[in-house]
Amino acid sequence: MNFRARLGKRLTFGVGITLAFAYVFPFFLVFVNSIKLKYDILANPLAIPTKITLDNFEQAFTKMNYFRALTNSLIITVFSVSLLIVFSSMLAYYLARTKNKTSKYIFLILVASMIVPFQALMIPFMARFAPLVSYNNHGALIFFYIGFGTALSTFLYHGFISTIPTEIDEAASIDGASDMVAFWRIIFPMMRPITATVAIINALWIWNDFLLPRLVLDEASQTLPLSTYLFYGTYTVEYGQAMAGLALAVIPIIIFYLILQKQFISGISQGAVK
Repeated sequence: MNFRARLGKRLTFGVGITLAFAYVFPFFLVFVNSIKLKYDILANPLAIPTKITLDNFEQAFTKMNYFRALTNSLIITVFSVSLLIVFSSMLAYYLARTKNKTSKYIFLILVASMIVPFQALMIPFMARFAPLVSYNNHGALIFFYIGFGTALSTFLYHGFISTIPTEIDEAASIDGASDMVAFWRIIFPMMRPITATVAIINALWIWNDFLLPRLVLDEASQTLPLSTYLFYGTYTVEYGQAMAGLALAVIPIIIFYLILQKQFISGISQGAVK
């Protein structure tokens, strides 16, 4: 048994190291090639740079109009994630606490909608909402993100709320609190770990999304992922500037994840234990 236990630990450690390398290696390539000269990238993109340069970052910063793209990404991500948290948590609370066939069917429809990819709905979706897109770019995109992200967010909240005893709601009702007051003052603060999980998952998705903003936003409203597309021309590609642009685009969302990392892990572990 001791031999098997040691062998299992070594296999687990080996698999973990392999997966960690697989996850970190693309980031390593982006960073290494962002500080290379163009001919060094073309010669061997896997090699360590012979000369370090920051010109790629300077040119990418200017070409992307970084601050404008960063502002657009922040506005869209912050408003979308905030509204998703508000609406999804309230909907999940209602579905979890309402024990009837209607709430059950609504929840099943939400779960079923998660398997439908956006690409399958893209053409009829854009044809139907074309007037809305031409009216308000940021507002339309936020509206679309709420629609596409509600199912998963509600599913996550529903599982967590189901583990909270209903006696808490009953005690709040006896004290004279309405359902809305009980939810926002008692239940919602208890959902801090799963709220952080929902925020990170949706923020990563919305921040890095390319296809939907490409269909909705104009040039003045483009986000950071869209601005990185400027480095890919019809006949030439500025690989160094593209890698630098990708690095600049992911830095803010990595900082956001690091800030909420403990809450994210706590939300996953508590959901697993409960």
